[in-house]
Amino acid sequence: MADREMDYREVARRAGLHHVTVNKLKNSYEMPPRLDRTTLEKLCMVLNCQPSDLLRYVPSEETSSNKAS
Repeated sequence: MADREMDYREVARRAGLHHVTVNKLKNSYEMPPRLDRTTLEKLCMVLNCQPSDLLRYVPSEETSSNKAS
């Protein structure tokens, strides 16, 4: 958002999303319990980016310890 000089309210307006939704996604360090494909598509369209620009996979400690067993 900063690269595009937009705040979360502007992104929400352009994407047709509620500003609280965008703010929560922006400030979250964990994957939300539910992220709709359409929401992700709208954000990518407005920000002219790919999902990988918005999301990063980091295995949880539980996932890592299960592999070691």
